[in-house]
Amino acid sequence: MLSPRLLELLRDWYRIARPAVWLFPGRDPLLPLTTRQFNRAVHAAADRAVIKKRVTPHTLRHSFATHLLEEKTDVRLIQVLLGHARLDTTALYAQVATNVIRAVMSPLDRLTPLTSEKKPPS
Repeated sequence: MLSPRLLELLRDWYRIARPAVWLFPGRDPLLPLTTRQFNRAVHAAADRAVIKKRVTPHTLRHSFATHLLEEKTDVRLIQVLLGHARLDTTALYAQVATNVIRAVMSPLDRLTPLTSEKKPPS
């Protein structure tokens, strides 16, 4: 899925950079950005953001799924967005989103307590 805000940024980038062939060219403008170059860009962004943990391009995908879960997006929808064939694969992200799990209320807690009604004397 492409965010409308990101699309606007990409259009701005295109207007400014005017790439000849690829939106994100490699060192040779006629060739695409390589996976190695992309990996380096992700590491550089993590360094600039002072992220101490190990970061990879897959971290972006993982973060995307985790944020969707935290926003209470249905896990089946996340499964489709990520292209997972099995729900089990998507469910792994639920282990990370512990605050979502903690916020789930048991159906038992939603029940209203029964109170004994006193009948008026006859």
